Amino acid sequence: MALTPSNMLSLGTKAPDFSLIDTISDKTISLNEAKGTHGTVIMFICNHCPFVKHVNEGIVQLANDYISNGIGFIAISSNDVENYPADAPHLMKENAQQEGFSFPYLYDKTQEVAKAYDAACTPDFYIFDKDLALVYRGQLDDSRPNNGIPVTGNDMRTALDALLNEEAISAHQKPSIGCNIKWF
Repeated sequence: MALTPSNMLSLGTKAPDFSLIDTISDKTISLNEAKGTHGTVIMFICNHCPFVKHVNEGIVQLANDYISNGIGFIAISSNDVENYPADAPHLMKENAQQEGFSFPYLYDKTQEVAKAYDAACTPDFYIFDKDLALVYRGQLDDSRPNNGIPVTGNDMRTALDALLNEEAISAHQKPSIGCNIKWF
């Protein structure tokens, strides 16, 4: 498994718009429909990546803790499903149900959305404010498979708490590390 870091999109970047199929509901969902009233978390994940599997429970807990505070959560898979069939849409739906996703799990078939966000790895996390300006990009926390550090979501929780309390979010942000997005 290759270690690929986030590209660290420039803070202040406006969230690129999209409309993608939600593999859970089989409906097309746009960014505008899924965004939160106070902020939006966009996560590039997939089914097979060991880094994503390691944090799935943590991202579900994070979403469950913040959705009621007006934070929207959106998961997107952009992987090449021809060469990585474990990431196919019907299996995304199964994975979302097994993991208890309380947020849409969208399929980026053309990979255009991942390119628009300059996403590089799974997982890759972005937090946008209520105006869809980027305020955080990087890691969930310091936990990685087999490093012995528990998954807490601390880095993202700190950023989300600051966003909700209208406090400054530190520009010192660590990139996420994971498997590279499987481009075709």
